[in-house]
Amino acid sequence: MRLWAPREHEAGLRAALPQDVELGRFADAEVMVPSYDTPEALEFIAGAPSLRMIQTLEAGVDWLQGRVPAHVTLCNARGVRDTPVAEWVLGMLLAHGKGLFEAAERRRWEYWQPRELAGSTVLIVGHGSIGAALARRLRALDANVIGVARTARDGLHAAAELPALLPEADAVVLLAPLTPETRGLAGREFFARMRAGALFVNAARGAMADTDALLEAVPRIRAALDVTDPEPLPEGHPLWTAPGVVISPHMAGDSPESFVRAYELVAAQVARLRAGEPLVNVVTA
Repeated sequence: MRLWAPREHEAGLRAALPQDVELGRFADAEVMVPSYDTPEALEFIAGAPSLRMIQTLEAGVDWLQGRVPAHVTLCNARGVRDTPVAEWVLGMLLAHGKGLFEAAERRRWEYWQPRELAGSTVLIVGHGSIGAALARRLRALDANVIGVARTARDGLHAAAELPALLPEADAVVLLAPLTPETRGLAGREFFARMRAGALFVNAARGAMADTDALLEAVPRIRAALDVTDPEPLPEGHPLWTAPGVVISPHMAGDSPESFVRAYELVAAQVARLRAGEPLVNVVTA
């Protein structure tokens, strides 16, 4: 079997895959492991008649939807990056409550009283495996968690209830997939409903938030962003210097451990494909 993979992932995949699986950028590859949103990957997908399966290394596949031929099965990496994303969000929530963002800006000896995460209310928008992982960690720290999913289920609120829930939250975390319904979800009305001093956290997709509206909303609220619109965020963009905004370069889900899990998932999927067994994490819509 031949597997199409970018060079930066070859070593990790080689350690996980059987030796008889060939790695490279083969025109007749049956399996593809793409790098996120790269022209090289999209060009290959558009002209690869032998391709049978695309296995991404991340959960989000919005950049691939509508571009995968009908004969190809698209699978995401649900579950492999739950821990680092949940830890990144938790780190932002703790830093916000303890005043560490302000401390980095002040650079002077000035007393303040930090807040406790315990007892605060965190609204999680998007309750897949990452949202659930974050909720478990927050509840362990005695925070109050409000979960929002597309439809109400298992104690989660429906997306239609979001406007009424926003004023209740000390922090609002976006973890939903990017879809036509969630694109631009966080706009002027969204931010206006957030209470003053609350933290907006986006670890989902940059296009879920209206950048102009966010710039208008700070510093009444603060923001921790792992994703932006546009992305990469160019030098000199107003978000870099906006008061109350902390930005990381779309790396919340990356860790040595998460990549090992991703490569092991690829190996397991290849084994299933060879054996004619059902694949996991199949994206159907």
